[in-house]
Amino acid sequence: MAKKKSHHTNPAAEARWEAQPAQVKRRSQRNQARREFEKEGKVHKGDGKEVDHKKFTRDLNAPLDNSKSNLHVLSRSANRKKQPKRK
Repeated sequence: MAKKKSHHTNPAAEARWEAQPAQVKRRSQRNQARREFEKEGKVHKGDGKEVDHKKFTRDLNAPLDNSKSNLHVLSRSANRKKQPKRK
């Protein structure tokens, strides 16, 4: 099986970014929100759904708000359309 190419131009820089403590914490919060919704039966593994944070901050060092009122389920395509354009 052929190795899947990364769409990133610099995998080493991406690995350093993902290893930063602030990014590790944000990823942990996203995963925690997903696990809570899986326990409630709102999402399932491989269903194409994502748990979305309604109030999202662009400050990459700020923690995410994981309160129930700030979370909802969206399809992957709808959640990606919602993201702001990158420069």
